[in-house]
Amino acid sequence: MNLPNPNFSLVFLRRLVSGMALVSPLAAPLEAADFVHEVVPILKQHCAECHTDMKQKGGLSFNTEESFRKGSKNGPILDTAHPEKSLILKVIVSEDEEERMPPKGARLSAKEVGLLRDWVVSGAKWEPGFAFKKPPYEPPLRPRSPVLPAALGNRSNPIDRIIDHYLAEKKLPSPAPLDDAAFLRRVHIDLVGLLPDVGELRAFLADPAADKRARVVDALLANKTAYAEHWLSFWNDLLRNDYVGTGYIDGGRKQISAWLYQALRDNMPYDEFVRQLVAPSPATEGFANGIKWRGSISAGQIPAMQYAQSVGQAFLGINLKCASCHDSFIDRWKLSETYGLAAIFSDEPLEIVRCDKPTGKPAVPGWLFPELGTVDVTRPKAERLKQLAALITDPKNGRTPRTITNRLWQRLMGRGVVHPVDAMQSAPWSEDLLDLLGSHLTENHYDLKQTLRLICLSQAYQSKAESFSELPQEGRYVYQGPRPKRLTAEELTDAIWQICGSAPAKFDAPVTRQTSGEGAAAKPPMVRAALLQSDLLMRTLGRPNREQIVTTRPLDLTTLEAMDLNNGAILDSRLAEGAQALVARKFASSAALVSYLWQAALAREPGADELQAAVALLGEKPAVSAIQDLLWGVLMLPEFQIIR
Repeated sequence: MNLPNPNFSLVFLRRLVSGMALVSPLAAPLEAADFVHEVVPILKQHCAECHTDMKQKGGLSFNTEESFRKGSKNGPILDTAHPEKSLILKVIVSEDEEERMPPKGARLSAKEVGLLRDWVVSGAKWEPGFAFKKPPYEPPLRPRSPVLPAALGNRSNPIDRIIDHYLAEKKLPSPAPLDDAAFLRRVHIDLVGLLPDVGELRAFLADPAADKRARVVDALLANKTAYAEHWLSFWNDLLRNDYVGTGYIDGGRKQISAWLYQALRDNMPYDEFVRQLVAPSPATEGFANGIKWRGSISAGQIPAMQYAQSVGQAFLGINLKCASCHDSFIDRWKLSETYGLAAIFSDEPLEIVRCDKPTGKPAVPGWLFPELGTVDVTRPKAERLKQLAALITDPKNGRTPRTITNRLWQRLMGRGVVHPVDAMQSAPWSEDLLDLLGSHLTENHYDLKQTLRLICLSQAYQSKAESFSELPQEGRYVYQGPRPKRLTAEELTDAIWQICGSAPAKFDAPVTRQTSGEGAAAKPPMVRAALLQSDLLMRTLGRPNREQIVTTRPLDLTTLEAMDLNNGAILDSRLAEGAQALVARKFASSAALVSYLWQAALAREPGADELQAAVALLGEKPAVSAIQDLLWGVLMLPEFQIIR
């Protein structure tokens, strides 16, 4: 079997891998000031007159994050190595009249100085998409089917036709193609969240057929159970659904797990999926009703406002949380529009409340894009919601299919065509690609699997991921291939259980697992992490508590994650159980065990040095502790944890 065989020594596994991070671990951040509500007002009051719009005194512009970080004609105003020494902090407290900022007018108060210092020292994080000068781009609402450029060579997939033309225009090379082993590992993890079996890997590498990649994609998408249980995590995050947490005990929150699982397994058309959530039945009302928080809450978190925020964010890529308190700082949405959407759902008239202060103005029920139609506010709530659901899924509304296909592109390719995925007011790096994905979905009767298939069969997807020497600047993004992705908490957990054969027998999700008609296997499929309540390790690795909508998980490895991966009790126990299970399988030799582990985890054979070091660690009759150490060493490799 001709497998990639890099020379990587495993001598002194724990010493070698200890502390290794997918990206450099960052120290735990300080508590930052709230950018939108605390920092922006300070900058607007004291800095905007000289450093926004067309005014750039001293060459310094606060219009965008990029211009702010660029600094003035004298250099950066932020010191990334020593943020507490940043120029912006020095000048706001300086007594030197030539240096002090602002040069005239009221000085910053002690509280304002403190907030600005907290913000700068904690990284000066900028709200994604925020600009003091509003960008001129307004995304089209109607759908569009782009005219495709001519195909280059045999690259006839419409995605490749668009991207090849894009790269040619920018005089950039096409990314290098993935080999068969890397493709098989990537597509398995992306579509069903599992590693390819060793037998399947061997058969795939030996298969000379030209269509073998397409057959693998089709087979994975046809595996209803594996597909549903993998994508359940994505939708639980997006629809803030879970099996335990705030509100479930006292009745202030309701699961949609059974409905969601079956909808994924049946591949419910996306337009119907959205309609059933926007105009809910008893099975789906948990999403619409949100969380009935106990005690005092802000006006922006009453159930009707949660509904507006959830519908806007999940299905339209619009962040209405800012516009639930005041007119948005980050895009064009108004407080009145958020209240209008909430009023469609509300059982009683709503008064508009700005920054938790009642205005005395009633909310007028209304939908965000009245040019597509309106909701009859005189009708009962159930009928209003059906009208709203019809408007959101109207074939003339291109926003809905663009939003979900952009999310799928981000999941498979590491970055959205529009970035971030919840900022669909932002310009895409390719309007043609975004419109192609949206129109392809509607032309295929809102079948999300067809979108996934289209992406996976493109040469763009089947290319090596970008490699970075430093974190890329998103404001100057140019497509040059897929982005590397980390295994999610669920994918890493499943991988351990799959490699070792040590998955638990019971699960927590209130779903009915159906396995008939999906192969001749006599035993039920492995219990998946997505069906379990979150444990400390999964939470540390980025699984959210789902009290808020989560559309992307963190990419950076934190100090806490590095510590848990290095010596956490849950991972240690999980690997001990896995080692026991591997001992029970009675491999013919230590070399056979090492070969299996490398193929199962990394989709390749071990190199000569790796094999020698691993066999020396295991000895002739491997003890559980030795296998546990070997498992830990392999699973900590970036090659295992990063999908490239």
